Amino acid sequence: MKKKRLSYETTRRLTQILLWAILIISLFIFSVPFLIMISASMEEFSYVLPYPPKVFPTRFNFSAYQYVLSMPAFGTALMNSIINTTITVFISLLVSTLSAYGFARIKFPGRDWIFRLYIFTLMVPGFLNIIPQFIVLRGIDFIPGLPNGLIGTTFGLILIYTSTSIAGHTFFLRNYFRTIPETLSESVYIDGGGHFTVFSRIYLPLSLPAIATMSIFSFQGYWEEYFTAKVLIGANENLITLPLLLQRLNGEHSTRWDLVFAASLLVLIPIIIIYTIFQKKLIAGNLTQGSVKE
Repeated sequence: MKKKRLSYETTRRLTQILLWAILIISLFIFSVPFLIMISASMEEFSYVLPYPPKVFPTRFNFSAYQYVLSMPAFGTALMNSIINTTITVFISLLVSTLSAYGFARIKFPGRDWIFRLYIFTLMVPGFLNIIPQFIVLRGIDFIPGLPNGLIGTTFGLILIYTSTSIAGHTFFLRNYFRTIPETLSESVYIDGGGHFTVFSRIYLPLSLPAIATMSIFSFQGYWEEYFTAKVLIGANENLITLPLLLQRLNGEHSTRWDLVFAASLLVLIPIIIIYTIFQKKLIAGNLTQGSVKE
């Protein structure tokens, strides 16, 4: 008996339906923890997590969100996190893009050895640096009014954040810059332009997808950073950040899980906004492909 073959169009549609089914099922599976957080945040005075966990909320009680938003420390922590993260991301990307261009396109004595030193710093676990960082910040005690140096100051925390992120950003952007054909910059050199013109008019615009990627990862990393802030800020209420505030919601003997989940979801909102703003740049891809003939 001769088997009847499916047409090309029917096979294509069945394949698309199967892929969409897999995507929808995967989306639901990976969304379950997030949905459980939302459901638990709407429970009233929940000291114990419900079992079995509720994926969808059975009530819409926003008292936990109102309590968290009314906390005086939440506003302070939100503002401190915005200042620390925004300044850190801006300065680190500014310095990293310039240094990455230098390592990628400018020849100077010792360039490769200095870049190897950059890479070496990436191999040191971050928690091992906390004691040297503390000693260095404490040693900067010549500023009037700061007997403990930069310990317990916003500037000290931003200085550590920035210094620890430049090496990684430079390594990533330097490799990206090396994928841009050098022939694109020849016209600038012919017109009398220099490295700064090449960087600002060619390399920087073409590198926006890479810079956007680094911006999102950096923002998320320092928005959620806890260990360094805990050591360098300590118990200073005026400099508390959102991760430190979330840790304080965990009680010594009991924990209000509705407050913890409500605060955690509120903390996620800025990250979602940043990702939404830069997502088009993330999928822009390499704009230099096919721009020149090698």
